[in-house]
Amino acid sequence: MNSQELLYSEATAFLFSKLPVYEKIGAVAYKPDLQSIEAFDEYFGFPHRQYKTIHVAGTNGKGSVSHILASVLQSAGYKVGLFTSPHLKDFRERIRVNGEKISMEEVTDFVVRHKAKIEELQPSFFEMTASLAFSHFARQAVDVAIIEVGMGGRLDATNVIQPIMSIITNIGMDHCEHLGNSLTAIATEKAGIIKAETPVVIGERQDETSPVFEAKAKALNAPLFYADRYVQVESVYIQGNMQCFAVVVPDSLFPVNLQLDLQGSYQQKNIVTSLTAVHVLRHCKNSNKNPCFKIEYKALYQGLSKVVSQTGLRGRWETLSKRPLLICDAGHNAHGLKETMEQLKEIPCRRLHFVLGVVKDKDLDSMLPLLPADAYYYFTKADILRALDPHELAQRCSEYGLRGQIIQTVPNAVKIAKSNAYPDDIIFIGGSTFVVAEAIDDNEQ
Repeated sequence: MNSQELLYSEATAFLFSKLPVYEKIGAVAYKPDLQSIEAFDEYFGFPHRQYKTIHVAGTNGKGSVSHILASVLQSAGYKVGLFTSPHLKDFRERIRVNGEKISMEEVTDFVVRHKAKIEELQPSFFEMTASLAFSHFARQAVDVAIIEVGMGGRLDATNVIQPIMSIITNIGMDHCEHLGNSLTAIATEKAGIIKAETPVVIGERQDETSPVFEAKAKALNAPLFYADRYVQVESVYIQGNMQCFAVVVPDSLFPVNLQLDLQGSYQQKNIVTSLTAVHVLRHCKNSNKNPCFKIEYKALYQGLSKVVSQTGLRGRWETLSKRPLLICDAGHNAHGLKETMEQLKEIPCRRLHFVLGVVKDKDLDSMLPLLPADAYYYFTKADILRALDPHELAQRCSEYGLRGQIIQTVPNAVKIAKSNAYPDDIIFIGGSTFVVAEAIDDNEQ
């Protein structure tokens, strides 16, 4: 480890040790108000006001949509900031400009320069990270930044921005202890990112949630677009590592052929949401009555086909090896797992091995019935305090007829699954973003 890496390691250790991290410890790190971030934001001089922003919320798909939009805008020639969470391997993955992670030097300098203020205000880890991202994008003079919410929307630390467009991908039952115990209540929290006279794209029209969005949009005079009404997918097929779509978009009466380098059938919904957002960006007007963004078909095609290489997105139906087929996916709630498991069932194999780990606050009664009963499970846990003990996980799974063995660490669980699998078997790794992160990291060592 060189001197810069050592300084960076010390800086991130300070952040992780001094500030509450929701992804690691759960509910006690969640701050249900904006007081700290507003104070921190003022201290930094409201850096997010120096560039355009796009705000993205939703139960599932917000990460994919954020990365897709960033890639398309980058291909159109814009300098694009991207703020997402959580990271898989390196803290710096959360903050990128045109795909490049924030430097170790800048993270270190941020901690050293503002350490006293951090200790005074005691922001949450996410509030601090958002402030670092906003400041970094200002220093980099980005044209636009895609800002993904951490949780919910109304009280999320990112909700201090004034975006040119808001996106809400979908609504499902997740983080109910913070957002509410019904789709309507959760939609109300996520609708908090809708801003006055600012277009909002809703990825999926749902009977329980549409009245919430429509009422909020009407009250704020915000143009509302339902993506599944604006873009129609005519056909989908796989070609190599690409998903190929024939879609009818608002700008054309004829199907447009596009390729997406993200796998997973659920990406069909994300591409519909993303294309609707692109349509809105192409047609919205700035203060000079000119289009906000010039995005030609070539840039759209290139951006969709290079999401992974241009943004670094990982862990979405990602294939880690071929024989046996080793797939990981970061879907970690019932809403996301349902589609993932349906796709998994469609792949023929001799036997399915499932490396499974979850966090303590997940609703297992909604998740476990979705998992395949004929798979052999390796119950494990990620190396975080928030992870559910694998013995308890195995016990809960046994109530739903899911059987297997307990392996204390993710790397060992994957190793044993590989040793037990035949070439024509499938190994699936999932249940938690942190399990997927450790599996990817171990696979690349």
